[in-house]
Amino acid sequence: MGSAGAGQFPGMDEHAPAGDPAAAPQDAQHGAEPQVTATLDGDVSCVTVVGELTEAARRPLVRAVTDQLLSTPTLHRLELQLSGVTFMNSAGMAVLVQLQRMTQPRAVTVALVEPPPTVARPLQLTGLWRRFEVVDDSDGPAGAGGSPPSGAQPRPDGPGGRSA
Repeated sequence: MGSAGAGQFPGMDEHAPAGDPAAAPQDAQHGAEPQVTATLDGDVSCVTVVGELTEAARRPLVRAVTDQLLSTPTLHRLELQLSGVTFMNSAGMAVLVQLQRMTQPRAVTVALVEPPPTVARPLQLTGLWRRFEVVDDSDGPAGAGGSPPSGAQPRPDGPGGRSA
């Protein structure tokens, strides 16, 4: 039996990873593959994500977007409907950037539709917000680097106005 650390909680698995014991259950819940559906309307693809935008989202999202790109040579717009995203981490941000890079050679615009604060805020803080067109269905298109949804405020640029 392993020795109990000073901050270890009773009943905690002695084989649990080192670090904050309270973080282990949270980490275990993140990683469920989200529900991803894709529809096509002419030359616009709408990909809806429901659940967590983490590393587990990479495979289904890349598969859905690749299928749309291969089946629709005239595709000019990819709308990612994100209102159902409940959590996003850095791996989820990397997935969004990967999708944008996948579509760039074909001049396909990637738009984030109704991103909740759980998506908008991390993108704003990292400057990745400017890479995407943002659409809030109540207001219509906000344009590249547009206004964040209510509850999420953009981080002002420092001197020199760095861009992503």
